[in-house]
Formats: sequence, structure tokens, C-alpha cells
Amino acid sequence: MSATKRLNPLDWTFLAGESGETMMMVGALMPFSPPPDADDALLRRLMDEVRAEARACPPWNFKLRYPNRLAHPLQRWVEDDHFDVEYHIRRSALPSPGDERELGILVSRLHSNRLDFQRPPWEVHFIEGLEGGRFAIYFKVHHALVDGYTGIKLLSNSLSSTADERDTPMFFSIPPKARAAKAEKAAKEPTLELLMRLAREQLDTSQTITRALKDTVMGALKPEKARDPALMAPMQAPKSILNQKISRNRRFATQQFSLERLKRVAKSHGGTLNDLVLALCATALRRLLFELEALPAAPLTAMLPVNVRPKDDPGGGNAVGAIIASLATDIADPKARFKQIIASTAAAKAQLQGMTRNGILQYGALLMAPLLLARVPGTVGRIRPAFNLVISNVPGPTKALYFRGFKLEAYYPLSIPMHGYGLNITVVSYGDQLNFGFIGCRDGLPHLQRLAVYSKAALDELDDDIAA
Repeated sequence: MSATKRLNPLDWTFLAGESGETMMMVGALMPFSPPPDADDALLRRLMDEVRAEARACPPWNFKLRYPNRLAHPLQRWVEDDHFDVEYHIRRSALPSPGDERELGILVSRLHSNRLDFQRPPWEVHFIEGLEGGRFAIYFKVHHALVDGYTGIKLLSNSLSSTADERDTPMFFSIPPKARAAKAEKAAKEPTLELLMRLAREQLDTSQTITRALKDTVMGALKPEKARDPALMAPMQAPKSILNQKISRNRRFATQQFSLERLKRVAKSHGGTLNDLVLALCATALRRLLFELEALPAAPLTAMLPVNVRPKDDPGGGNAVGAIIASLATDIADPKARFKQIIASTAAAKAQLQGMTRNGILQYGALLMAPLLLARVPGTVGRIRPAFNLVISNVPGPTKALYFRGFKLEAYYPLSIPMHGYGLNITVVSYGDQLNFGFIGCRDGLPHLQRLAVYSKAALDELDDDIAA
């Protein structure tokens, strides 16, 4: 009998949000540099290998039971008994020698096309033709099947820690690691005791979430003079050009920074690495919107996903909470802006203190629930957005990785613009670097690629303040 897998509420939300313009998929761009003994026929031989290895393991062989009704209340993942590996693994090329701009244009176009829900919703493109004998892998998967954390973890299994290893299996053919010990322990628990414990946890979760929402909403309703400016609530964000209806066309830009430098600058200003990521994004956005004469008077706000997976979680599905923080884009001084961002993230994180893992998940789902309002005709652009954009920070591999002898240069993430939220910024660490992926609606946000340039200028500015 074929295996099945239930969707959790957050998985279902990503399916419910899918449309022709809002494609709820995440992805990655991974450029590779060749070894001295590079095999020019690697990709051709790799495709032959893919055809020979037609088996796929969970979650890569899962498709939707009801592909024509994505938000079906009984929707489940079921095994694809007719899995076609050649449909999912594809070979592409740039006119040689391809540069970074041409690679970005190609990936922007590939990420503008919907996934096929009659099949397991993921694709991989091997892109050759880059200058210097380099090639790239572009990967995309629907967020309901795999979240960003899981995607990085599973993809990394296809990479090796040395250039000498040349036979690492493709990621989709690697069986998932079972959490056997925990499953065995859970099976031995008395049923009544387990039910009582779950009931107590649910009651505590409900009370904690109610208290947190009350504090957030009541704080936002206070008179401006009495309100805590650091604590952001849903629907408190200003209207902006980021929060309009979008087309299906995407624009993608990248930036890479030294982790050592980022940590040093963050520490010197009294913030965390995550705080500095927000500050760089905030400064870049403030500059771009000011140039477009579209900078709101009130500060932009960002929704920040919070990973709550245990360390031994094998992945699959979604396990993220969420907080909302101010980007302080109403403040002109970079140092003062950074200080306000630090205060805002601290206030948001304080609300999660004392919550269980399940409580954080449910609270995050409540914060993200207004996203579904964008599906209601006539609401986008007329009501205040729940927040202005999503900024995610996903931990990636800490050491250099290789694929069949080729060294992974960077891991650039691609995420989800959607109606009412036309820009998404995701960062992923890799080795001693932090990689930024800026993706947005090509038609709704002009000159998106400037955000990558302006984020570098923002770091230089804060670093100069230290030297001064």
C-alpha cells in the first residue's frame, strides 16, 4: 500500500495561498566552480545517471491526492506510483560564456513558472555555460512539501565535504532518517497519560497565545504617546508599493557578505546577526523607496519566521513560528535605526518566552492568517497589510561543500512574493559567508536589483561608524 502523509495547518495555508500570480514555492541558486581535473561531460553523464536512477524517496515522491483542489479539506500527500525523474531533473544552458547577470535573468524566468501539481511539486535545473567552466543548480519546491530549513538540509545530503568524493547520490534518492528512538519512546507511553499531557499542553498553549495576542493588540490600540514603539502588531504596517497585487513575473538579485564582518559590526552596535540583517534590509529599502518617491512616513514592518524544529528532526512539511518587527525606516540616522530594530526584535521575542513549541507554531499561524485576506477580491491595496514584507534567516552548511568535485560557491535562496506582499528577502549562511536572495514582483517593484547594491552600502556605512 502506498504511503500517505497528512498536511499540518501551515502546509494547508501554503496550498490555499497558491494562484497563477502567487506561487507558493521556495528555491535556491547554487553556483559551482570546477576542480583542476574538471570533467567537461559531467552534466551529460549526470543526466544519464538520473535516467538510470528513477527511484525517489519521501518527501520527493509525494504528490497531492487532490491536485485540482489544492485547499481540499481532506488533502493529503500520497506516493506518486508513476514518478518520472526526467520531468523533475532538467538540463539548461546559457550562451557561453554566461555571466552573473544572464544567470540571474534565467533564474528569474524559471522562478516565474508554476509547479505541476499533478506530480510531486519540485524541479531541479542544471545550468551550464557559465564562464570559467562553472555551472549552477537551480532548485524549486512547493513550500507545502518542504520548508526552507528542510530543503537546505536535504539538498546538503547530496553534497560532499571533500572534492575527492565523486559518487554522492542525488538528493531525491536518499532515504529519510527516521526518528526511531523518539517514536519508540512515544509508543511506550500510556494512552491515558499521553492524552492528559496533550490536553494540559493545549490548555497552556491557548492561554499563552490569548495573552500574547491581547498584549500585542491592546498595545497597538493605545494612544501613540502611551504605545510601546518597539512592539509591532499585525495590521500596523503602513501601505506601500510593496503591498499591491502582483503579476507572475519575478526579479531576482543576490548579495554575499563575510559572516565574520557581519558579526563584528552587529556586536559593536549591540545587536545580533539577525538584527543586522534587518538593518541592512531596512536601509536598502529606505533608500530605494525614497528614490522612487514611495517611502511611507510610518516605519515598514517585517514578518520574521522562527524555526522551532528539534535538532534531530528529519524535515518535511513546515515547523515555523513567526514574529513581527519594525524596520524603523522612518528614522534617517542608520545607528538610531539599528537601535530601534534591536528594541523591536527584543520585544517580539519576549512574547514567545514561556510558549511551548506547539504554542509558537499556533501563534505564528495566527500572525500569518491575514495573508489569506489578500485572496479576497478588492482587499489588496485598500486595507492595511499585516506587515510589509517577509525577511527570513535560515542557517545553512557551516563547511565547504562539493558536488562531484565541483566546489559550491554560494547558496542563494529564492522565496515567495504574493498578492499584497510583493517583496521577499531570505538569507542563508554557508561556510564563512551570508548569502542574500532578494525576490519580488518584476512589474510592481522597479529596480529591485538595487537592493543588493544598497545593502552593501548599508554595511559599509555601519562599519565606517565603528572606525570613526
